[in-house]
Amino acid sequence: MDITKLLELITTRAKGRMRCLVAIAGPPASGKTTLASALAARLGPVASVLPMDGFHLDNTELRARGLLERKGAPETFDAQGFAELLARVRTEPELQFPTFDRQADCTRPDAGQLSAHTRIVLVEGNYLLLRSPPWDSLETLFDMTVALEVARDTLERRLLARWLQHGLSPQDARARVLNNDMKNADFVTQNARPAEIVLPPKH
Repeated sequence: MDITKLLELITTRAKGRMRCLVAIAGPPASGKTTLASALAARLGPVASVLPMDGFHLDNTELRARGLLERKGAPETFDAQGFAELLARVRTEPELQFPTFDRQADCTRPDAGQLSAHTRIVLVEGNYLLLRSPPWDSLETLFDMTVALEVARDTLERRLLARWLQHGLSPQDARARVLNNDMKNADFVTQNARPAEIVLPPKH
């Protein structure tokens, strides 16, 4: 399916709804952010992107829990807070939400905003389709689910390039990818429920 067809399906699904929530899910580096941004650009002012990454737990809390090295794993997010926000998205015309500053490695409270004109919300994140609690509570909140499927070696290559771009040494970047990111990618692949629409690597 190409992006034009996907746009048509989203537009059709949004008809008659105050808000249409579209989940765009997949493992790390699968292209979720790129796809969500491209869709929002084509849909125009009626659409906004809402990233799950704004619900990363703070590094201080992760350190206290012994989870800092696993940052990005399901247990390092405020899944309950994320679910509560999505429930509000359906009923509140205007609201703010946190975003994640990857360069600074921290969340930015209330940096994102949905206006009364936002009818289509493109929610993107790794764990939107997980079967396990508390993530499974998200299932009833989406009007459409889209999953990106990318070969494992491609994910590994993209993730390595990402960390190199962020200034990690080749050794540290590879350790980060193999000891954390690919574990999360495998967890998504093994524990996500099927999406309504599955897109191949090139979308």
